[in-house]
Amino acid sequence: MTTNQEFEARRDGAVARAIAYSSTFIADRAESAEVWDVEGKRYIDFCGGIGCQNVGHRDERVVDAIKDQLDRLTHTCFQVTPYESYIALAERLNALLPGDFAKKSLFFSAGGEAVENAVKIARYHTGRPALITFTNGYHGRSYMGMALSARMVPFKVGFRPFPSEIFRLPFPDEFHGASLDDTKRAIDVLFRSDCPPDQIAAVFFEPVQGEGGYNIATAEFVNYLRELCDEHGIVLVADEIQTAMGRTGKMFAMEHFGVDADLTCVGKSIGGGLPISGIVGKADIVDAVPPGGLGGTFGGNPLACAAALAVLDVIEADNLLQRGLEMGKVIDARLQKMAQRNSLDCIGDVRALGCMNAIELVKSRDSREADGDLTSRVVAIALKKGLILVSAGPARNVIRLLVPLSAPSEVVDEGLDILEAALEEAVA
Repeated sequence: MTTNQEFEARRDGAVARAIAYSSTFIADRAESAEVWDVEGKRYIDFCGGIGCQNVGHRDERVVDAIKDQLDRLTHTCFQVTPYESYIALAERLNALLPGDFAKKSLFFSAGGEAVENAVKIARYHTGRPALITFTNGYHGRSYMGMALSARMVPFKVGFRPFPSEIFRLPFPDEFHGASLDDTKRAIDVLFRSDCPPDQIAAVFFEPVQGEGGYNIATAEFVNYLRELCDEHGIVLVADEIQTAMGRTGKMFAMEHFGVDADLTCVGKSIGGGLPISGIVGKADIVDAVPPGGLGGTFGGNPLACAAALAVLDVIEADNLLQRGLEMGKVIDARLQKMAQRNSLDCIGDVRALGCMNAIELVKSRDSREADGDLTSRVVAIALKKGLILVSAGPARNVIRLLVPLSAPSEVVDEGLDILEAALEEAVA
């Protein structure tokens, strides 16, 4: 038997040092919400490839769709030789996106590409250069993605200069002391002193900030952005790469707020584990760019489109939107119960929207000072006990849970038991 240690030695000798990793094992196979390493040890997966497995690892219907597509064609480049699955996926997303307007879609390979192309569309449509983004936002690791994103270490250190004409404003966040009034004042200052509204092409935001620590937007904030963009002819872009495909109990998180974005970026779980991302939005804005202005060799690959269509089928057939809402309530209740324990006063805040759950760990509930070291210990202890977790937030002190929506209840309960035990051990 080849051991984890042997594979790690090979990895360290062959894989670039810049590719960080958090697990101390090498994955061999996975099913639903469970992963087994090369030594046969089982782990419960509360990470899902960072939000890419909403329907679970290797759902047989998704696998069958990929196999069927594999027997017909794997790649032609849609821009050279189109194929039906790309068209069908665009039709499905257009029908699913809320909003009383004509819609169109286009596809890429990674979430960052969707963000980049949303920038291109917004700038072409408006003829304006500038962009607005928010504190603790995350929009990818390309140069434009880094410029739009807030996290410095390690994503941005050493990579300057970044694209210009990007203005970062406060994201309303009650726990961290940022209000909607702070956002409004910052907008006013921006328009008066740095960039007039007629030079702003787009506002980019996440309905729930993923990498930023699961900070949840309020309806008031989202409505304010919609009104602001309507007043000044600005394109409103919702980055739903992590929040869409049922993660929050709705197909799109924006449905919680009753507000329609102009462009919506999707990715991660839409491919059921295969790389695909896209933009779906108002047809007149998407079609502002002439033929040939957007695209990419592998964008909307046939295998990934087939997988995405199957993912949408699974979400509907298994009623995963409702299941996600129910599972999210169970997880939230359990996390709230943990937070009420005197021995776990390190839990400063519990956050949830649907099945997008998180706890923020602090040194003191009074000071709300972030405790990234404690969070690292909890994640490491949980891994030893058989639970895969991933942290978030600028201080890496938020534990975010991305449980597959298809996970059996007993597996979810087992994972929460491990999380609680890891917290107890870390603070002992």
